Amino acid sequence: MSDKKVLKGGEFLIHETEAADIFIPEEFNEEQRMIAQTCRDFTETQILPNIEKLEHHDNELLSKLLKDAGELGLLGIAIPEEYEGFGQNFVTSMLSVEEMGKGYSFAVAFSAHTGIGTLPILYFGTEEQKQKYLPKLASGEYIGAYALTEPEAGSDPNSGKTKAVLSKDGKHYLMNGGKMWITNGGIADVFIVYAKIEDDKNLSAFIVERNTPGFTFGAEEDKMGIRGSSTIQIFFDNAKIPVENLLGERNSGFKIALYILNLGRIKLAGATTGASKATIDVSVQYANERKQFGTAIANFGAIKYKLAEMAIRTFATESLTYRASQNIDDAIAAYIAEGMDKGRASNEGIRQYAIEAAMAKVFGSEALDYVVDEGVQIHGGMGYSAETSVERGYRDSRINRIFEGTNEINRMVAVGEILKRGMKGELDLLTPAKAVAAELMGIPDFGSTSVDYFAEKHKMIVNFKKAILMVAGAALQKFTDKMQEEQEILMNIADMLMYTYAAESMMLRVEKLSGIYDDEKLDTYKEMLDVFMYDTAYRMNKIGVDAVNSFAEGDEKAGMLMGMKRFTKVSSVNVIAARRKIAGKLIEANKYCF
Repeated sequence: MSDKKVLKGGEFLIHETEAADIFIPEEFNEEQRMIAQTCRDFTETQILPNIEKLEHHDNELLSKLLKDAGELGLLGIAIPEEYEGFGQNFVTSMLSVEEMGKGYSFAVAFSAHTGIGTLPILYFGTEEQKQKYLPKLASGEYIGAYALTEPEAGSDPNSGKTKAVLSKDGKHYLMNGGKMWITNGGIADVFIVYAKIEDDKNLSAFIVERNTPGFTFGAEEDKMGIRGSSTIQIFFDNAKIPVENLLGERNSGFKIALYILNLGRIKLAGATTGASKATIDVSVQYANERKQFGTAIANFGAIKYKLAEMAIRTFATESLTYRASQNIDDAIAAYIAEGMDKGRASNEGIRQYAIEAAMAKVFGSEALDYVVDEGVQIHGGMGYSAETSVERGYRDSRINRIFEGTNEINRMVAVGEILKRGMKGELDLLTPAKAVAAELMGIPDFGSTSVDYFAEKHKMIVNFKKAILMVAGAALQKFTDKMQEEQEILMNIADMLMYTYAAESMMLRVEKLSGIYDDEKLDTYKEMLDVFMYDTAYRMNKIGVDAVNSFAEGDEKAGMLMGMKRFTKVSSVNVIAARRKIAGKLIEANKYCF
């Protein structure tokens, strides 16, 4: 057994983490790398050559490709062996999602099937339901979909109007209503559908098969992006759902939906990592090939800035995503060791890191949006042409900030969950918040500037956390139970949390790499970390000052602004030279190489 210390979800804010206690992608084992290579080969040989056909709603081809992925075992990576899957851990399933994330809209179909379309049955189904559906979902014989959203119920899913009423003979639920934005809807055989039974307050979940009487389907949606995935509306008119197809307990659907959304959020961060790397690859290659003014545009400083920043944000996304993924794996293993069955342990492990999952979704989707935008810019006019893959990547990226909960909702989730755990006593936020308040009244500790490289970075992270506790503590004290109405301040706090978690994850990864790589190889990683920490300090200052100015007054305001300046202090960094070195590595490798 490992003796590493694993923090619970949200505890990163009040405790330091050691580099030895996190997982980094450089530690993937041979089996995991082989699975990743299989996914990579499948994407390159089967998906990318067919992407144009998929974009024209060739659902027969989409269905075939998913079934082909099933024959290779790619749909069953997370499904236990007793249900004819590979039985791999969460980190491995994340790696497969990252590699498939390079497949544009097919990645959406793949993720919907393997994640939200399959895992509710694995985690919440009866043994009979698992035996009936999971082997076919693992093989691709069945394709899965998930139906939660309604026209009047998006960010507030529990307000949905779809209703199920028990038939007089007690053998069926008669379902009426409709759902929209159903990924894989045009090709799926099995749907996880949420509806209220009778006059229940909360949703229940059902497994609904495609051939169910009274179940009908709308036309394919014409979307801005992810056109190669199937998206439709579905309708129920006294649809007869067998009572044995109730998933989980009655009234537990909302809880199931939240668990699965947490799962979908972290999986989305993995997919955005893969998509970002793929975009960087084609952008570097184009920059090396395209000549203007007698030289490759890769030689221009403006292009080097873009390439370097694309790589930095991608590296940060990857760092925080796999850190959180391994935390989930460790939590699941701990719950199983305590005697919990695997399904419930998986639910609890994912729930434990709902805060980190929400932040990963927001950070990853916004990083990818930056990457694809700059990818188009590097391609210039060609980037606006449908002939180039960056045009498709640009369109496909935009949905990521909307589905699995909008980024605004996810910001609220991250902060709300931390505050809720603090109120319940699961996180001791009060003690460190009081310590920060006392520190503001004392004499500043200017310390020594000649500290060890990583010790200095650790101190910066500690100070970032103090800045968060200072703002959150003062805002809570002022607004008390009205805090949830101050959405702008909550979003300020969420951004400070997210950037701190990203910076800490990146720092710990580079620190761990210092024990693996020689100084010459490590140098570029330090350059990436220097730039990201430097930029994060200035972001934290701006966000924190905005928040303080919005609610504090007088001496309290003056003290907090001084504290913000103190907590976001950063040493000078020659960001131009650093980005040039980072870009130089990309240009030399002609691809993403970190």
